[in-house]
Amino acid sequence: MLAIENISVAYDRADVLRDVSLAVRPGSITCILGSNGSGKTTLIRAILGLTPPRRGRIVHEGTDIARLPTHAIVARGIACIPEGRRIFPKLTVAENLRLGAYREDDRAVVQERMERVFAIFPRLKERLAQLAGTMSGGEQAMVSIGRGLMSAPKLLLVDEPSLGLAPVLVKENFAVIRRANDMGITVLLVEQNVRQTLAIAHAGYVLSQGRVVAAGSAQELARDPEVQQAYFGSG
Repeated sequence: MLAIENISVAYDRADVLRDVSLAVRPGSITCILGSNGSGKTTLIRAILGLTPPRRGRIVHEGTDIARLPTHAIVARGIACIPEGRRIFPKLTVAENLRLGAYREDDRAVVQERMERVFAIFPRLKERLAQLAGTMSGGEQAMVSIGRGLMSAPKLLLVDEPSLGLAPVLVKENFAVIRRANDMGITVLLVEQNVRQTLAIAHAGYVLSQGRVVAAGSAQELARDPEVQQAYFGSG
């Protein structure tokens, strides 16, 4: 599905990612773990073409997309649920959702996708005419995830879904990510919430100072002494 091969990404000539390689298998949830400043969000930006790598390849379904424009990458079936939700606050819930399907001209298809979102988030159906910016943080998270699903992605990039949410809403968001994966969507999940991430992921990588320092199945990472010491306070 996605193979990242020895990419290095720089801001102002300073490398933020250094020779990073990883693979995302079709149908899987693959997680990227790491603390603030480890390069997780830069990796998402590189995949989306927002910050192209200085060197290396990003291969999606056999094609190197590392230097494609973002709209061409999205057209390949890659969608992103960004850190901090990034909804359009002055647009209604319905308008936010429809923007997720901006490439689809068939109204019947758009409505079908919207019904799928409502099946996951019934509350959004009740709030279609409400301005998204007037909603609670948890409801805005629903809008953000729903908008991402409206493009019917093959690969869904999810950046820090637990950021700024109460624990009960974090649990709900992770359940939605698992449900999306059950629907056949491959997921690349970038998170700091290690316990809940490893509970739903199939495999993962740990980034530290722009490098991959650990990789394996979710079970292997949970047992890794260095991961336990860094994230669980034990070793």
